Amino acid sequence: MPRVSDQHLAARRAQILEAARGCFAREGFHRTSMADILDAAGLSAGAVYRYFRSKEEIVAAIAGQAGAGLAERLAEVTAAEPAPSPADALEQVLSFVDSQARPEGSLRIALQVWAEALRDPALAARVEENYTMLRDGLVLACERAGVTDADRVGRVLLSLVPGFVLRRLLMSERLSAESFVAEVRPLLEAVD
Repeated sequence: MPRVSDQHLAARRAQILEAARGCFAREGFHRTSMADILDAAGLSAGAVYRYFRSKEEIVAAIAGQAGAGLAERLAEVTAAEPAPSPADALEQVLSFVDSQARPEGSLRIALQVWAEALRDPALAARVEENYTMLRDGLVLACERAGVTDADRVGRVLLSLVPGFVLRRLLMSERLSAESFVAEVRPLLEAVD
């Protein structure tokens, strides 16, 4: 039997995750069945189960992808020269978060992931890992900007991220990363 290339395996996995992300964004986790994901991906059960044993594994993989993208943006923010202010660092992070708000983007299922994390310890660990990485990156950005109490300010910045997500997804106002940070910038500049 011929060996399947790593590129083919990665493309098939990405195909499944994209199909699942779309299903979850439209119908939610609980209303989406594995059969829905199979149909959306256009694959057989055997093909999907080769990559993921359950819907929960798919959810965890999507959360992992979101964390990886965020880690890339944080690395850019924390390496920038000159170091951005805490408000500018937050705006850059939120710009990435906002880019995930498209109909089948990761942001649209973030709230569902948070809710699932309350009942699924493995997913809770993944979510905590992502938010710990985000907190540490924001603290580092504050340290590089010369903020006196960088740890405390970085933690406050972390707390603003879910607030942005909630307002962006659940309220009828048109909110961008730029407009959100403009609202909180006077508070953040007091600690620059």
